[in-house]
Amino acid sequence: MTDGMPGLAAALAGRYTIERELGQGGMATVYLAHDVRHDRRVALKVLRPELSAILGAERFLQEIKTTANLQHPHILSLFDSGEADGTVFYVMPYVEGESLRDRLRREKQLPVDDAVRITREVADALDYAHRHHVVHRDIKPENILLHDGRALVADFGIALAVSRSDGGTRMTETGMSLGTPHYMAPEQAMGEREITPKADVYALGCVLYEMLAGEPPFTGPTAQAIIARVMTEEPRSLTLQRKTIPPHVEAAVHTALAKLPADRFATAAEFAVALSAPGMALPGGRSAAVTAARVAAGAPQRRAWRRPIVAVPWLLVLGALGLLARERFRAPPVPSPIGRFALRLAPEVTTILTAQVLALSPDGSRIVFVGNPGSGDQIFSRSLDQIEPVPVPGTTGGANPFFSPDGRWIGFNAAGRLLKVALAGGPAMPICDVVGAFWGASWGDRDEIVFADARGLMRVPAMGGEPAVIAAHDSASRESYRWPEFLPGGDAVLFAITNGATDVLGAVTLPAGAVKRLGVAGGNPHYVASGYVVVALIDSSATLSLGTVVALPFDAGRLAVKAAPVPVAESVQVGPNSRTAKMGVSRDGSLAFAAGLAGRGTLVLVGGDGNAQELGTGTHNFNVPRLSPDGRRIAVGVDEAGTSDIWVFDRSQRILTRLTFDRTAQRPIWTPDGRRVVYSRRGTGGVDLAWIAADGSAPAESLLVAADDQWAGAFTPDGRTIVYRQGGGVGGEKRYLAYARIDGDRAPHELLRSAAFDHHSPALSPDGRWLAYVSDESGRAEVYVRPFPGPGGRAQLSIDGGTEPSWSPSGGEIFYRSGPAMMQARVRTQPTFAVGDVRRLFTGSFATSAITTNYDVARDGRSFVMIRPDQAGSQTVMVVLNWFANLERRE
Repeated sequence: MTDGMPGLAAALAGRYTIERELGQGGMATVYLAHDVRHDRRVALKVLRPELSAILGAERFLQEIKTTANLQHPHILSLFDSGEADGTVFYVMPYVEGESLRDRLRREKQLPVDDAVRITREVADALDYAHRHHVVHRDIKPENILLHDGRALVADFGIALAVSRSDGGTRMTETGMSLGTPHYMAPEQAMGEREITPKADVYALGCVLYEMLAGEPPFTGPTAQAIIARVMTEEPRSLTLQRKTIPPHVEAAVHTALAKLPADRFATAAEFAVALSAPGMALPGGRSAAVTAARVAAGAPQRRAWRRPIVAVPWLLVLGALGLLARERFRAPPVPSPIGRFALRLAPEVTTILTAQVLALSPDGSRIVFVGNPGSGDQIFSRSLDQIEPVPVPGTTGGANPFFSPDGRWIGFNAAGRLLKVALAGGPAMPICDVVGAFWGASWGDRDEIVFADARGLMRVPAMGGEPAVIAAHDSASRESYRWPEFLPGGDAVLFAITNGATDVLGAVTLPAGAVKRLGVAGGNPHYVASGYVVVALIDSSATLSLGTVVALPFDAGRLAVKAAPVPVAESVQVGPNSRTAKMGVSRDGSLAFAAGLAGRGTLVLVGGDGNAQELGTGTHNFNVPRLSPDGRRIAVGVDEAGTSDIWVFDRSQRILTRLTFDRTAQRPIWTPDGRRVVYSRRGTGGVDLAWIAADGSAPAESLLVAADDQWAGAFTPDGRTIVYRQGGGVGGEKRYLAYARIDGDRAPHELLRSAAFDHHSPALSPDGRWLAYVSDESGRAEVYVRPFPGPGGRAQLSIDGGTEPSWSPSGGEIFYRSGPAMMQARVRTQPTFAVGDVRRLFTGSFATSAITTNYDVARDGRSFVMIRPDQAGSQTVMVVLNWFANLERRE
């Protein structure tokens, strides 16, 4: 540790422990440190003392905040910054790997593919930062880290913070400059006050040149000599030095290194595209092939300081006449064929949710959806040219996905928060908290997100922050606003106004204008660039959960529908209870939607070998079947037309009869005497427990009412105590277990609760002494057993993920699900609990659930009542291309 470090280490005690020095740069010394609060290793960078003294710490720290919210897979984020012991420091993640400079020292020149890939990754990071009005100003190999082969740009905006701080104009007093001469753009070397993103493009061109040639484009014995060459000379041809370099790569490098900013690529993104697009037209109308040929042949390029040649007017006239003639005699356009094809999603990744589960990327090339692989909900991604979907890391428990305008990020909600994650990889990043139910979101061109929750329509920067209300729900009319959609430019938002039975289209101008009703029916609006709004029409009187998609000709300027709707698609799935069509629409009008009936299946009796026998219930949207104590009847939830109720199936008479008429009844269990069915239903304050006579001879009655939602779990054998699950989802609160004596005051008693973990799916042993349940305390869902009601320790039953526990009638076995597999664990409950052998009984495409048990054990203890989805649980997604292009021609 250097001489000045003991004071800094003491000042940072309790926050960071400095372990050792990692290296020194022009502006800072880097230390490996331990972040005490978060128990992680970090890179702690300390500004050089003379630099700290001249800059002014307060202003520097204020300016560095402008870059602290940059969040991108190829940007090394800023964790912390501050002043301690008179020294300015900032903290970044510690990356195990090496810098690009380290690799260049070792290898001198990189393989062409590696060099191009690294450049494209850095360009992607620069393009993101530039769109957020941040210029790096010091791109060089030292500031590009390589972690598992992936490029990470470090010190993003540090030079900017230096330049804007109090001492930024006096940097020459320290003998240092902003930027490094080998990678400094001409305008930066000349001391121009306003440095644009094109300076970063130039620097990245220098870095790529060095990766390919082994040295930067301009070298010299002193900084002054290097800058003189930057200003007056052209870089040597790359292909003359290395013949394996493709001509279009050579052309892209020389375009990035143009003396005049106007002659470079307009954006870093264009530079990245040019590196993989041999036929791309370069700035100034030059082609990559011609530029490469001129450079390779040694032909002088136009000097940046030479006066441009003025084109001859009559040549322009001839060119215009030629264009007119071509337009006049060109054959009429041939209509693009409408493409329509089906994608089949396998049952192990599909599930039935009450919210939007499908989104299409802005360019129409990729879908994302919510699936349930057996261990909880997760967002999956599938490119339309791929066969298999892949899970998106960091999205466990996620719902309602939506794309960023560039298609590189996915936003979603989970556990009471709005988050985002890059498709290229990286952790999910929180944006803000969500209050109550979440009803969709849209990511606008200005990097803002509008979403709907219990408060109304909300607006928040995509970088994160405190959301602001755009339009509050109209509580007097009991209407709510759902599924917002940004219009181009980000000045207005479309959305659906729903009262639970009908949907009408609404709009609001930003930042917080009055809500405008557009006078047409429709939900789930999506804007199409050719001037249409795609909406879903949902028939509340229908017996099936299906909707119709129509296109409305739309004037985005006046926020008005111009003509009658045009039908687009029928038989689009609608989420139960949500009035949400499961569809995604790209900006050019490509459409993807879940086709056919959602979640329809058949009740079956499955033997221990996995063979299923239909029980004769017919096909419905079944969920959570429960056998009566005598095994003769099955209570089951049925979702239809956006409603849910409990039905009872008489096995001997093979008759399915409706029991409840609440329209929100779910998840039944029987009382031990078989006389009543307990279920959850939604009231004015949330989800409460009710019960009803199993023969329908008396109306339903309230059983338990509490502030948190309640979901029935199990009864003790005497029927006097009920165990249930409470809470979950709202405000990020975790699910927890409670019980109540129903023959007493019915007061709730917390059984198992944690601020950090979910506990759910309670199941009592036949003797009532042991409680099986699911917890994610290990980092994933596993099945545990503990004494009921306690005290006592817990035993973990599953070892590779587990959900949906259920006891055998004898109490000697516990069954649970592990993905699509039914598992059997032999247990001993006397005198204490012990686990014997655990084995897989069978694997099959039967309906599962992440937070409740979606099957029941038959009274023989050897078979199971389960739900077999239609078509073995596979889900058809229809994709329609070019529909709107042909619609325009018909008009």
